Amino acid sequence: MESIIVSIISAVATLAGVIISTKASNREIQHKLEIHQAVIDTKIDNLAKEVTKHNHFAERMPVVEEQIKVINHRLEDLERHERTNQ
Repeated sequence: MESIIVSIISAVATLAGVIISTKASNREIQHKLEIHQAVIDTKIDNLAKEVTKHNHFAERMPVVEEQIKVINHRLEDLERHERTNQ
């Protein structure tokens, strides 16, 4: 009978150790996941800012291209006018 009680106590102690160890491990893993998630969130925010800058640049480029066309036409007109006056 005594050996059964010792076995039960040993099993309970082992089970308690496993449970405590598992909980500690889970807490550590959860903490690491939270840190990694924070890093990923920061990187996503930075990428979103870069995309916004790029989109703003992409919106401005057609305007700049149109302005260059106008400048080229004005320059051609001036050159043509100068050639005819010489």
